[in-house]
Amino acid sequence: MLLKILMACLLVTITVVMHAAGFAALLKVLFRSNALASFGFWSSTWLVINLTGWLILVHLAEIAIWGLFYFWQGCLPDVESAFYFAGVTYTTVGYGDLVLTRPWRMFAPIEALTGILMCGLSTSAFFAVVIRRIDNWVNAKRLLERE
Repeated sequence: MLLKILMACLLVTITVVMHAAGFAALLKVLFRSNALASFGFWSSTWLVINLTGWLILVHLAEIAIWGLFYFWQGCLPDVESAFYFAGVTYTTVGYGDLVLTRPWRMFAPIEALTGILMCGLSTSAFFAVVIRRIDNWVNAKRLLERE
């Protein structure tokens, strides 16, 4: 039992580290490209599309780690089932058509909690970037009106 708890803690840690690395890479690109300082409909639209794509890739990589673990430990019958279960659990969809066996079943709520926290972090980052763009747009409009 203790070994399984440690394994779950390791998976949570790996997930958080992956998310932090993905987030850091995203911020680096945003700052270097000056994407946060610009404004306008099309540049904002492309920023939202790129931000969405990047965050989805980060989440898919995290889901893959859980899925690979489930397959490696023989928790589920095949790779497809392992990735599917990891995806519906991480996103808290939880269809219930696949479940882990008794020795592993506590991994599902731990993965779900981790997934919802990582999705929350992504949502907050998304919100912060969009608000920054809106602020830039409003401030630019005010400057133009003053002239």
